[in-house]
Amino acid sequence: MTQASPDTLDIIECADEPIRIPGSIQPHGFLLTLSHGLHVLQASANLGDWTGMPAQEAPGRPLADVVGEVAAARLAAEIGAGELASRPAYLGIVSAANGAHFDVLAHAWDSLVILEFERVDRPHAADFRQLYPLVGDFLLKVNQSLSISALSELAAHHIRAVTGYGRVMVYQFDPDGHGHVLAESKEAGYDSYLGQHFPATDIPAQARALYTLSPIRVIQDANYSPAPLVPGLNPLTGAPNDLSFAALRSVSPVHLQYMRNMGTLASMSVSLIVKGRLWGMVSCHNGTPRPVSVEKRTTCEQLGQILALCIESREDATELQFRLEVRRIMVEMLGRLTKGGDFLENMSGVFPELLRFGRAGGVAIVMDERVLAYGDTPDEQAIRALAGWLAVQGHCELFHTDHLMDVYPPAAAMVRNASGLLALPISRIHRHYLLWFRPEVVKTLEWAGNPYEKHVAADAPAQLAPRLSFDAWRETIHGRSLPWHAAEIELTVEFRTALLGIALERAEQMAELAEELGRANKELEAFSYSVSHDLRAPLRHIVGFSDLLIESAGADDPERRQRFLRNIKESARLAGKLVDDLLSFSQMGRAALRPTAVDMNDLVSACIDKLGTDMGERNVEWHIERLPTVRADPTFLHLAVLNLLSNAVKFTSQRDPAIITISSEDSAGERVFHIADNGAGFNMDYVHKLFGVFQRLHRMEDFEGTGIGLANVRRIVERHNGRVWATSAQGEGATFSFSIPKHPI
Repeated sequence: MTQASPDTLDIIECADEPIRIPGSIQPHGFLLTLSHGLHVLQASANLGDWTGMPAQEAPGRPLADVVGEVAAARLAAEIGAGELASRPAYLGIVSAANGAHFDVLAHAWDSLVILEFERVDRPHAADFRQLYPLVGDFLLKVNQSLSISALSELAAHHIRAVTGYGRVMVYQFDPDGHGHVLAESKEAGYDSYLGQHFPATDIPAQARALYTLSPIRVIQDANYSPAPLVPGLNPLTGAPNDLSFAALRSVSPVHLQYMRNMGTLASMSVSLIVKGRLWGMVSCHNGTPRPVSVEKRTTCEQLGQILALCIESREDATELQFRLEVRRIMVEMLGRLTKGGDFLENMSGVFPELLRFGRAGGVAIVMDERVLAYGDTPDEQAIRALAGWLAVQGHCELFHTDHLMDVYPPAAAMVRNASGLLALPISRIHRHYLLWFRPEVVKTLEWAGNPYEKHVAADAPAQLAPRLSFDAWRETIHGRSLPWHAAEIELTVEFRTALLGIALERAEQMAELAEELGRANKELEAFSYSVSHDLRAPLRHIVGFSDLLIESAGADDPERRQRFLRNIKESARLAGKLVDDLLSFSQMGRAALRPTAVDMNDLVSACIDKLGTDMGERNVEWHIERLPTVRADPTFLHLAVLNLLSNAVKFTSQRDPAIITISSEDSAGERVFHIADNGAGFNMDYVHKLFGVFQRLHRMEDFEGTGIGLANVRRIVERHNGRVWATSAQGEGATFSFSIPKHPI
């Protein structure tokens, strides 16, 4: 490949130029491609200038014939000492037969061993010892918590000290690919580009990809004439060589013209790779040709890597701090949103926090025909129209832009307070949106030359790609807001999920409330029945026997009057018991639980002791297994177990012996307790009534009771988030079971 003439530098072809396979090298060294047997397959056309052997004579010959026996032996030993990688490795210095000294780089690519020889004056190998004090000094200074701009300035100063270039810049790429100069170190007489921007078109996409793969590139003289490879195609593949990693790789003639237009004849670029992407570059310029030795290039590459790591660390710290602050605001909002029942009222109550959360100037909520706005927002009609547009566009997920009028032309009328929009749909069915508005931020950019025009010389072709002017050119950008940060986007999506969770929780609470109200209504119906029936029965007995007692006042029958008095007393006792049980049942639903560790062995023993007087002289056999400890309210749990044991004692009154067994079992999330007896049992067809209020499955004449005990048991167990159930066969005993969860209440 020969140097292209200016007539051929076409802007249309520039971005598609095959920069990885230029077919030539820069002539300040020579290149050989070898087979793995170290026979020369290709040589750069300038081989004769450095060794005296014409390039056409080298292919097919052993390496020793080209560079001499001593040099070939040394290189063979270095190559054989380890497997070559795609990135060039420094093999040391060799002297050719003519006495010239060369630093040698080697790498493997395209099924070849690629050797690059760079002419040096010293007879000894590159001295990398200077790398350590420079890197050490840089590391010492970067540990002082410097900003990214200050770190970049420090790196620019160090790299200029190492290379001797006249100007060193550090610039960062923005999301659109434009470069912004963050730091600069320069000699007097060089133009300053500090703070200026370079358009993305200066570095085409394929060049950026190559900079990401190969982090350093040196051009010693922009006026060089390329040295093509002989033969031009790889003999093993029949295709042009990929020289992506070759230090001597020839560069685009468009770029060389760009350098000359800029007044730069020597340059070096060091890529700043942050998290696998091309974050920016260190760009070095010199007004005259300038070589950079391999040890200096290595030092600069190391400094670039350290700078990239420091940038990553600073950006991560800044990102973390930003996310923590946004999340703190979100948590504060969510805490307040859970306290009220009306969604709109709750949201309007956190409007100030919503503004801070979105770093916005205004915020609005659109729910059907209702619009609530806060801060500096468009008028209500404009907000409604915007919500309608969002719905028509089908934006059911998060929508954001920092240039609203670019996608929604009517926004041109509300640029002042709504150049940016973040829209969060809060319903998939209705037009319900939470909208953040950001105001216009007028920005003035200073470009290194007009990025929209190609200034050309009078004798240059009309489509010359490289810019001829790098004079400062200012551009004022209107209609844009502060861009939305990636963390704001992610946390807004998370905020939406949390809002959905709150809505679901409210729905569950409403369902639970409805269920609780239904249960309360049933209990109220049962209570009404009890008051009208159960409680009236003993009162009727009292009235009836009192009347009989009055009528028999003149009769001489003391025994009859005593029977009437006993009946009156028993009825009064039953009425009092019924009232006590009603009060107890009512308290079960209101009193707060105070859970603690409860040893069920001790609790069961206490209940049995309390039942001792009720059992009298009866023959009751207690079979009690070893029981576990649970976390529960001891007072309530004692009442539940006492009721169950009392039932077992009552319904085994006609058995001799009465056998009552208490056991437990352990399951995944709960502990289950069983109380079994050999008593009267019940018909399982009516088990659904068993734990209802005032429900009895036996006649009062057979087994006395108010029908509230088991209802109390159910309420106590359910308040502990447990379950209660029973199984039985009539006449063969019954087993009552309940569970207590293992996790805290």
